[in-house]
Amino acid sequence: MWFIVWTFVGYEKPCKHPRISEEERMYIEKKINENTSVISNKLLKTPWKAFFTSLPVYAIIVANFCRSWSFYLLITSQPKYFKDVLQFNINKSALLSALPHLMMTVIVPIGGHTADMLRRKEILSTTTVRKVFNCGGFGMEAVFLLGVAFSQSTTVALTCLTLAVGMSGFAISGFNVNHLDIAPRYASILMGLSNGVGTLSGICCTVTTELLTKERWETVFLIASLVHFLGVIFYGIFASGEKQSWADPTPEEEERRKSLHSIGASMVSAPTTPGKMTSYGATTDSHMYQYGGTIDNNMFQTKEEFVQVEAKGDYLNGDIKDRDM
Repeated sequence: MWFIVWTFVGYEKPCKHPRISEEERMYIEKKINENTSVISNKLLKTPWKAFFTSLPVYAIIVANFCRSWSFYLLITSQPKYFKDVLQFNINKSALLSALPHLMMTVIVPIGGHTADMLRRKEILSTTTVRKVFNCGGFGMEAVFLLGVAFSQSTTVALTCLTLAVGMSGFAISGFNVNHLDIAPRYASILMGLSNGVGTLSGICCTVTTELLTKERWETVFLIASLVHFLGVIFYGIFASGEKQSWADPTPEEEERRKSLHSIGASMVSAPTTPGKMTSYGATTDSHMYQYGGTIDNNMFQTKEEFVQVEAKGDYLNGDIKDRDM
């Protein structure tokens, strides 16, 4: 279902979307700091080497790996944990099963608005905001996962699990949008790259959980907690909220953009030179402007020709005696 919807509503660039307003398109392209509608795809070279030698990129990848670990843990093992440890019948405890994700649903928009407010009012820099929300969310999630691992009470375990998943929502305002900070024009590629590694995390987590869940559930959550603590350390040290130098347009791209921009501007602002017009006849002093260039009529064989008599009096055709005609 998602693929079908995405096929019809997703487009490669803002300029190719048939229903986007001009104001919205210009806003997006300005924020990306490039006019994607006038730069040829042949000039947009993906800096793969820069990706794999950039520590801020690795910070995002590591954070995605850590977050995906607990995400896939709950997706694949939460029903089994509820049944084996909490003694809950998942079919009769749907609300309790959904409670952790409902908590995250509330936390994510709160974290997002708070992060944007701190940046907009320049209370904190973008780098600090990303690190505070990501490391804070991961750190609190790790602490509550420890609570799940060592709790002896069903109520405490369920509460810690709910808070752990909920606190992870703050991290969405950290690593999950960090691609747009460090490389706006390559954000989609970086998102795909980090999500790909995150999927590998799901494979590792599933295998590990399967090997340990027979009688050692506390180890499962302990490992998940340690993974998140490692994410806090790595992201806290190497993450950045500043645009990277390799994310700027190359000189060739910038020159091309300026050239096409000047052509577009001349199309709008080029002056027109009205020719001499006698009645409805042809003109002998006209010019045609196209894309900022000038095409003179001298390139065509033309001559002045009258098709009606020259205007007289106050009327264009004929004189005052022709008023009743």
